Amino acid sequence: MKISHNVVVWGAAILITVNGFFPALWILFTALKSETELAHIPITWLPQAPTLANFISAFSEQPLLRFTLNSVIVAAGSTVIAVFAGACAAYALVRLRIPGRGLVLSTLLAVSMFPLIALMVPLFQIFRSLHLLNTYMGLILPYSVLSLPVCTLVLISFFQDIPADLENAAMIDGCSRLGALWRVVVPLSTPGILTAALLAFVNSWDEFLLALTINTRLSMRTLPVGITLYQSEYADRWPVVMAALVIAIVPVSLLIALFQDRVVGGLTQGGLKG
Repeated sequence: MKISHNVVVWGAAILITVNGFFPALWILFTALKSETELAHIPITWLPQAPTLANFISAFSEQPLLRFTLNSVIVAAGSTVIAVFAGACAAYALVRLRIPGRGLVLSTLLAVSMFPLIALMVPLFQIFRSLHLLNTYMGLILPYSVLSLPVCTLVLISFFQDIPADLENAAMIDGCSRLGALWRVVVPLSTPGILTAALLAFVNSWDEFLLALTINTRLSMRTLPVGITLYQSEYADRWPVVMAALVIAIVPVSLLIALFQDRVVGGLTQGGLKG
């Protein structure tokens, strides 16, 4: 029985690893191939003549650096707003006596599962009337709202575990309630803050539909939308597309690698507390 259990565990671990790493490796290998080699039959798994020409084409054919900058500005701006608002909302739900607290939490959970496509038409009309089309704020504001429920729910589980006596002591020393939140509660909830921030950042970085609809000007395109511009009606230039995908994946991969320990600890700790 023990041997069977180990086989199942190792088999599951190998399957998850392959499922996670194989697509990324295949994107990288395709980006290093020429179009001729990619169309070769039988297929070659590894690049026979690796080339960086696709990466050069990715930067020269489209303003990829501009797309990247747009994504960074939008994702970073929406993350800051979502985490700030989420921290305030989570603190209020944990510490203040709010009538219908359970209803608020249920609403947050329901909103987080609401399909984005159902909001596209009213959002477009609202932003057009506010002259926010083809602007950074036209994406930052809705991305912040979309990430707010997740950030709030993640931070609630951390704030619940912090003794209220610490905040009371800070307020006796002269802090306001908001000051106690940012000087006491938030520093003690660093893993939760990083977890919420990373989830919000990735959500904004990867979003496609809203970015395609709100920002139609080439100079305001984000990476997910900009990458589609490498394909044409008569040709699918997959090596160049994959090269652009590699460039799009790198920033998020670096963030995950940099904060991996704290984020994983934050998710585990938050799950145990919740």
